[in-house]
Amino acid sequence: MVIALAIVLGLAYVCLRFLRQWQDRGLGRREGEPDRQLRFVRALAVGQRERLMLVEAEGELMLIGVSPGSVTLLRNWGDGAPPVPAAPAFHLRSDGREAGA
Repeated sequence: MVIALAIVLGLAYVCLRFLRQWQDRGLGRREGEPDRQLRFVRALAVGQRERLMLVEAEGELMLIGVSPGSVTLLRNWGDGAPPVPAAPAFHLRSDGREAGA
């Protein structure tokens, strides 16, 4: 009885180690293919179950919207270049008028 338990636990350990190595290598990846990189950069909750996520996949920076029913690509910055913030078209003074006018 104890020997059978040891054999079952040993087989389970070997199977789990094999599966972990297979997963780390990449599911279904063939020998000689380059590694595919996926990196989580940031997330921002915009609702109870909705998020904006910034991820980098294979050198491309992407902004995606995630909700319980969907994942939507909102913006893609190719080759991992950081997003450039858009400059405002004009500035308002404290009295509400456009600066320089």
